[in-house]
Order: sequence, then C-alpha cells, then structure tokens
Amino acid sequence: MGQKVHPTGFRIAITEQWRSRWYATKRDFAQNLIEDHRIRSFIKKEWQFAAIPKVEIERAGELITVFVHTARPGVMIGKKGTKVDEFRQALEKLTSKPVRMKIMEIHRPELEANLVAEAVAEQLGKRINYRRALKKVAEASMAAGAKGIKIRVAGRLQGAEMSRVGNFRKGRVPCSTLRAQIDYGFALAKTKSGVLGCKVWIFKGEYGPGETTNGLLPVRTGAPERPTA
Repeated sequence: MGQKVHPTGFRIAITEQWRSRWYATKRDFAQNLIEDHRIRSFIKKEWQFAAIPKVEIERAGELITVFVHTARPGVMIGKKGTKVDEFRQALEKLTSKPVRMKIMEIHRPELEANLVAEAVAEQLGKRINYRRALKKVAEASMAAGAKGIKIRVAGRLQGAEMSRVGNFRKGRVPCSTLRAQIDYGFALAKTKSGVLGCKVWIFKGEYGPGETTNGLLPVRTGAPERPTA
C-alpha cells in the first residue's frame, strides 16, 4: 500500500492557508461544510473556462466572502462588472445567504499546478501524444520560473489495452521539505478509451529561516536550539 501525503494538506497552518476560514458550532459545522462544497462545485461547473485553480471561502456571521483566483479576470468581471453581479446573485440563491465576491488575478498561470494539470488533460483529450504534452507544459512552467516540476498521468494512455503510468520530471521537487513551496494539482481527461488522471507537482522555491506567509507560523530550518544552563 502506498503511503502518500497530500502536499497542500501536509503544509496547512505552516506555510499554507486553510481554503475555508470560519468557525462554527458542532450543529452548524456540517451545514457550512456542505455549502462550501456546493459553492466550489458550482464555480467549477459554471466557470470552468475562466481558468480558476483555487477558491477560498471566509465567513463572518451570515456573510460569505468568496475569493476566486483566476487567470482570466476580464472574463469573470465582464463589462462594468455585470457578470460578477450575476455570479454573486447565483451564489446567494444557492446558499440563501449574502455573498461578497473578490476576484484575485493570477499573473503566471504556468506556475499554478491545477491549471497545468487541466492543460495536460485537455491535450490528452485531443489524443495528443502524452510524452509530447508532458514535455511541452513542463518546459513552459520552467520558463515561467519554476524550480522543478513533476507530472504523472495514468490510465489507458493512447488507447492501450492495459492501463499504465507515464511520468515526466524536470528540476527538483522536494515534497517532504516543509519550507518548500509545493503546489499540487489534479485533473481528469475523458477519452474514448476511458478516464485518464493527471497529477502535477510544481516546486516554486523555499522559504528562508524565520519567514512567514500570510501571518502563519515561521518556517523553522535546521536542528532545534539546545537550552543553555
């Protein structure tokens, strides 16, 4: 049995922020959790073309604040912000609560693992040779400033009778190092032969000693200090 750890969950509250930030009683926790899932599923379904790798949700009383990270903010905002208002109203109808939208622009989509995984899945769906697709997106990420990238695709690649795994790696990807900025993404490609899975790990660099990220705990490096007498 493989002993695998999710790169983002491994770093939560250390170098990564929680994707949902709110407090609830035991009675309201399940309802809020289901609402968060519905919001993310709705955004993924209705705005899949807007290149959205991450959605963060904050709650303050009844108010829900949704942070949408997108590589195409103009598509979501629309002319004079009309699409954002329609989007917000749809979420308010879905949750029956007041919703505030915040659009966060992504300047380098080649460094977002979810977007890279979706790009690979799209090419696999078009029956492009998987080795060529992996190499192309990996080189684009490295050119954008990534320190390393690892891509893994699995399934009936190129219509093979038996499923197999294809890997491509460039640079270094230290998944076990807490101070390393590892972005992880996953996407599915639906083909005539079946469903192919695509996983992407992108190494963006390391935090130095004592550095903090968004008010989180400082990243400790090296051996712990010994107490002096």
